[in-house]
Amino acid sequence: MIPMQKPIVIFTIGTQGDVRPCIALGRGMQRSGHRVRIATSTNFRKMIDDAGLEFSAVTADFQAMLEADRAIADQGMNLRAMARIFRERYAVWARNWVAEGLAASDGAGLLIGVSNSTLLAKALSEALDLPFAIARLQPLTPSRILPPMVLSGSGRKLPGLLSLGAHYLLYQLIWSVMRPAINDIVRPQLGLQPYPRWGPYLFSAEMHGAKVINGFSQHVLPRPADWPDTCQVVGYWFLDEPGWEPSRELAEFLAAGPKPIYVGFGSMVSSQARGFTDSVLDAVKRSGQRAVLATGWGGLDAKVNSGDERVFFVGHAPHDYLFPKVTAAIHHGGAGTTAAAVRAGIPSVVVPFYGDQPFWARCLARKGVAPAAVERKSLTPASLASAIVESQQRGMLERAAALGKAVGAEDGIAEALRWLQTWQLLPASKSALRIEVPTEARA
Repeated sequence: MIPMQKPIVIFTIGTQGDVRPCIALGRGMQRSGHRVRIATSTNFRKMIDDAGLEFSAVTADFQAMLEADRAIADQGMNLRAMARIFRERYAVWARNWVAEGLAASDGAGLLIGVSNSTLLAKALSEALDLPFAIARLQPLTPSRILPPMVLSGSGRKLPGLLSLGAHYLLYQLIWSVMRPAINDIVRPQLGLQPYPRWGPYLFSAEMHGAKVINGFSQHVLPRPADWPDTCQVVGYWFLDEPGWEPSRELAEFLAAGPKPIYVGFGSMVSSQARGFTDSVLDAVKRSGQRAVLATGWGGLDAKVNSGDERVFFVGHAPHDYLFPKVTAAIHHGGAGTTAAAVRAGIPSVVVPFYGDQPFWARCLARKGVAPAAVERKSLTPASLASAIVESQQRGMLERAAALGKAVGAEDGIAEALRWLQTWQLLPASKSALRIEVPTEARA
């Protein structure tokens, strides 16, 4: 069989942590001879153009939303508040989704839904009679063994039936967020029947029977034995920037002393960025470390002058360039940054803002490559400094290095392609195949 000439369309909306892995996956598919189109918000268009992939616009600019109301991040650990905020926002954005989704799906051979875009991609696949798959960056498949993210790793032991029940409660929360956008707008406009009031997850195998590739490493989170063969953990998808060059000042700072720590919170924002930055700087000073602070979308305040030659501020530096040059990463625990720190073989200190971040913090702590997460609202310079010092203990450094070697040996993109081909959602491509899929898992 020859590679698919009809485009594979990947629907993804969110922050950089949601979009960058999808671009990486798309580039891998393209290298295997497939056409790939990324459907997402326009603030990521340049990144997609630079990757050489096709772009299609979907109304959902998380960056503009967070920059316009930085207080949203302060509600991050309040699930009910976040559900209300995003339910209202998705219902507004969804007014454009059908027209945009149909344009994005024009001529497509496969639709892949990611995270918040999954039900949009599923509806389009039904209306257009196109193959459909799910790509996930977090574990959401129900399991008796692995509790849902809000409980997993918390120390609570759930009996199998309670674990399954908790998964479905989480799905009902997700459905409550997406229902106005999907049932009131998207499905009616596509001429599809709305889902029952309990949504597509409860009492239905429709969504749970879909083919799922999970873009995280089995070395960080082993695949639960009770997941179906239609749901596979394939490894991380890294969007590296090998041609990136640091400024002269950054290169000189890195070369001027021992490896620094990295401090950055990516796409996160804060209404209290200045005070938060002051606390971080104080913690760095107490820890005795040099540090590179990446301001990102605004979690840290670039206007704060540390007056300390042991601290260097930068707007952005690719993780694949910077992380091998630092001795630890202090970050929010987003899936992408967590993956980058793990691959680099360095410990993490996680300060979660919202979403899946506390979950990944617990996964790293269980692996012994991070201290317990530092709660952002109760963070003090002393507590963060203590966590930084703990991250530099010999045992944690050695465990992080070993984990980095294991993850670095994986090829998550090749494995994702392999499963999509095994499920006959993509034709075989010789250049894409490297990892052997066990014959007993083929279905």
